[in-house]
Amino acid sequence: MEPEEVCRQLYEAAPVIAPSLLAADFAHLAAEIHRVEQAGAKMLHLDIMDGHFVPNISFGLPVVESVRRVTGLLLDVHLMISAPGTYLQRFREAGADLITVHVEAVDDLGCLLEEIHRLGACAGLSLNPPTPVSAVEPYWDQCDLVLVMSVMPGFGGQRFQPEILEKLRFLRQKAPSRLLLSVDGGIDPETIGAAASAGADVFVVGTGLFTASDYRSRFSALHAAAEKAFYRKTCSSPQQEGQSATTVFSERVE
Repeated sequence: MEPEEVCRQLYEAAPVIAPSLLAADFAHLAAEIHRVEQAGAKMLHLDIMDGHFVPNISFGLPVVESVRRVTGLLLDVHLMISAPGTYLQRFREAGADLITVHVEAVDDLGCLLEEIHRLGACAGLSLNPPTPVSAVEPYWDQCDLVLVMSVMPGFGGQRFQPEILEKLRFLRQKAPSRLLLSVDGGIDPETIGAAASAGADVFVVGTGLFTASDYRSRFSALHAAAEKAFYRKTCSSPQQEGQSATTVFSERVE
């Protein structure tokens, strides 16, 4: 599937709950994936940590390849690593549909985003809580998604930092309408509504989903809370309200 079609599908499906496999039971990973797929997931989030850019090590290419073999869901690969450019092609070949790199990790962001698109994937940029929105502003027209971290990356189970809601509001008001906004960290049924109202389209959920005994019930609760507060249903801005995906994506600057 072409990157623009992937983004279009996500835009139309929003609010999208993206289970973060970092919180799954790796002894039964295939079963965990099938459970969240049956619960309604359309995309999985995979956090790649190198122990250098972030103080933890998660998993790498073999796991992404294994996940790709057991599911047809979109794979959102979040590279929390130093020198991500070295691995873009390998993660794309492993099955990544979206590849997100951190603005704090490299200087040549424009070249990385171009390379991700050349490889046929959607390109994302992520920023940590202390990083100002101005760091991603020059690249709005080159990326498909901005991932706003609501915790410092590296470990799951952290508490949501409400201060990042202002970043989401700013991005939603100023960035192109077709730019997908994602939020990651401390998302659960109690916090997801605030992020949805502030402008997020995609909600990365780890322990907020995988600690539940009934994934289907928890997934439904998360989606219902996001849907109720979703900015496209509650805003009065003509830039966002009533626009179809066709209209929004026709505005993209190539």
